[in-house]
Amino acid sequence: MREITDHPEASMAIDYIPLKLSSSAFSYEGMIPAKYTCDGENISPPLDIDNIPEEAKCLVLIVDDPDAPVATWVHWLVWNIPLTHHLKENDVHGIEGLNDFQENRYGGPCPPSGTHRYFFKVYALRDLLNLPINSTKLQLEKAMGGHIIGFGEWIGLYERKK
Repeated sequence: MREITDHPEASMAIDYIPLKLSSSAFSYEGMIPAKYTCDGENISPPLDIDNIPEEAKCLVLIVDDPDAPVATWVHWLVWNIPLTHHLKENDVHGIEGLNDFQENRYGGPCPPSGTHRYFFKVYALRDLLNLPINSTKLQLEKAMGGHIIGFGEWIGLYERKK
């Protein structure tokens, strides 16, 4: 039987440079300020990215909530982000895909109950992606396969006030 690590795509999937992702708006696993949620201005928070590989051509950002009642809820998809160390607050940096609100924009945390975790995942890719703007997370992830050379994530928490 062949080991999974012998498969070329499997080794590419785990052979990446760790990106250092952070936000000046909230600490790792800290509470996301209401400003960045459905209870506030519903704008994207600032993110800082370090350790971007030199051979990277663009960045991809996926923001999702694995604690949603039915399945992981996609809040934001952005690809072909020009290489930068700072994603500014409330600024579109690349091409926005279709989130689970059925919109091509950032949709902030808005959990129906309890505290949810929000994963801000950044990928460095060796190539630009050619995707239509109505692409979903699954389509984006398929397109990224084999192109990922760096990955980092930042987790924030949010609970709506009753």
